[in-house]
Amino acid sequence: MEVKDIVKKVKQIEIRTRRRTESTLMGQYHSAFKGQGMTFSEVRPYQSGDEIRRMDWNKTARFREPFVKVMEEERELTMMILVDISASMNYGTRNELKKDFVAEIAASLGFSAAGNNDKVGLILFANKVYKVIPPKKGKKHILAILSSILTAEYVPAVSKIDVALEYLMNIFKKKALVFLLSDFEDEYSEKIVKIAAKKNQLLGLRIFDEKDEEIPDVGFAHFTDVETGKKIWANTSSVRWRYDFAEKQKQKIKNIKENFENSSASFLNINTSQDYSKILYQYFQRK
Repeated sequence: MEVKDIVKKVKQIEIRTRRRTESTLMGQYHSAFKGQGMTFSEVRPYQSGDEIRRMDWNKTARFREPFVKVMEEERELTMMILVDISASMNYGTRNELKKDFVAEIAASLGFSAAGNNDKVGLILFANKVYKVIPPKKGKKHILAILSSILTAEYVPAVSKIDVALEYLMNIFKKKALVFLLSDFEDEYSEKIVKIAAKKNQLLGLRIFDEKDEEIPDVGFAHFTDVETGKKIWANTSSVRWRYDFAEKQKQKIKNIKENFENSSASFLNINTSQDYSKILYQYFQRK
């Protein structure tokens, strides 16, 4: 993709996502997520009903009358967007490629955070971490993140979600809102998801094409796994073969969803033909 094409695409996505963000997502995002805890605001004289645990005993002893510490919610958040750039994400059969759909979602999330004056960072990963953009504030920063996603080289390797989550936990110690965007085609460690969800607010976003779940009848077909290079022939005219394929996919996704939810994380399935803003809005409403 040439520079002028990248600039054009970034601008197109910015226009589309900012409209959606400002009309639906931003307000709901603001009310959905709380800050990292409480921070000190001021000291004032004790009033009836104040909690004893808020007492400032040093000032109370000095002035011989009770004083309490006033705390307020720390609103600033850090959002980390983890994007799978394994080769299976560079695929689409109807509306758009999964990777382009991911770019739009990432932009919407980023602009929602920017509108709330939160920091946003990016990790691009496949079999290892390929690029990291540290969290910062501002529209220009979100556009830089979007450009990085659009220009990423998609890697013919198995996606390792564990590696991305471990990197995140090792490098960024502060609790964050973590949005993990992948097609979840490859295996991962349930233990790592559990640890990451304990330290952060984690949402897995499975981005999929309809053909990821159901293969049409096209006769004998030759399939190549773009990540491993494995090749197979399959008789897609077989009703049994198509049924078994679809059922295996359904069971796999059911297991992933259960694993995330049992780990105190969240998990959403989003088809590239769906309106992701409605799905995210509903998710924010439930938080």
